[in-house]
Amino acid sequence: MDMSNRPDLGKTLKQSRSGLRDNDRRSLARVMFWVTGLAFMVFAGLQLFSGYPWVTVAEVIIGSLSFLGAVKINHTPYLERWVYGYLLTLFSIFIGIMLLPNVSMAAFVWVLMMPALAYLLLGRREGMMLSVPFMLLGCAVYYFYLGTLGTADAMIDLLNMVLCGGLMQVFMHMYEARREEAEQRLIEVAQTDALTGLANRGNFQSTLTRTIAESERSNTAFVLVMMDLDHFKVVNDTLGHDAGDFVLQEIGKCLRERLRTTDFVGRLGGEEFGLILRDVQPTAAYELIEELRQRIAGRKLSYGDSDINVTASFGMAQWPENGRQADILFSVADQHLYRGKRAGRNQVVSSFAELSNSSAGSLAGGMG
Repeated sequence: MDMSNRPDLGKTLKQSRSGLRDNDRRSLARVMFWVTGLAFMVFAGLQLFSGYPWVTVAEVIIGSLSFLGAVKINHTPYLERWVYGYLLTLFSIFIGIMLLPNVSMAAFVWVLMMPALAYLLLGRREGMMLSVPFMLLGCAVYYFYLGTLGTADAMIDLLNMVLCGGLMQVFMHMYEARREEAEQRLIEVAQTDALTGLANRGNFQSTLTRTIAESERSNTAFVLVMMDLDHFKVVNDTLGHDAGDFVLQEIGKCLRERLRTTDFVGRLGGEEFGLILRDVQPTAAYELIEELRQRIAGRKLSYGDSDINVTASFGMAQWPENGRQADILFSVADQHLYRGKRAGRNQVVSSFAELSNSSAGSLAGGMG
């Protein structure tokens, strides 16, 4: 089975703090560092001419640190620390600028940038936790900046700031929440076999890779099982592809019903399925699969006026005895599966148990 590098969508989603993956967040943060550094250098010169030398020194230091961040952000393992440091410093500077004597009213527009930056770089929950306090603080500073609210113009100015800031916060939160829901649905569709509702081939491969990594850390064994329905082509040729789809759906239900919550099952394509039995001894795994084989063989599927009986062959591979890598495990399980096919089908074959004593059972008729 092809185990070429594929993106692990489930893992990628968990690592995503927002609509941006880590690489994209690094790119955005780098751009923001460069822009911030250049902006503060320009503002430092202007503040010097405005008679605020201490502000000039502070902005030169911040600008220099921003340039340093732009260089390091692509390679640092501490991305979250850099992002938090950047946003906390930037938002604090926004508030500090607003507190300067004779500050221009235009400085307060930066308050509206806080939610956008926080949500983009931190995601919904942490973006809200960081931006809301600074937004409230910015509105409070603007209130004191206006002084008395005895005039209609002052009241209008304050309400405009509060309303725009509140709407920006709400819009960013709603957008991020809906985006997360949509992304989750897309991930589920991308990882699910549409016919059976089981995991699809890519999801199964990713899960196997994660299971191997977890087993390496915990030193706990697991068993990989390859399953193939015997003579499935006869169902399609005799009763049609709709009947074949029905059989696959029923087999999928049977697998979900019998396996433990810790196990994992997926449809790998056609009539082939894969199972991962975690934290199980070889004998117990063999007994479980043998029971599953018997359950499938004894299951009568009614389709229209026809009764369909199918059987399945199974090949098993144990980690780490049969291999420590996914490709090797697949190869061993495949070899055992086709050994069972050659031995008459309706068999469970592994390196730690003999062929089951079941009678060969291909497609039992009962169609009529």
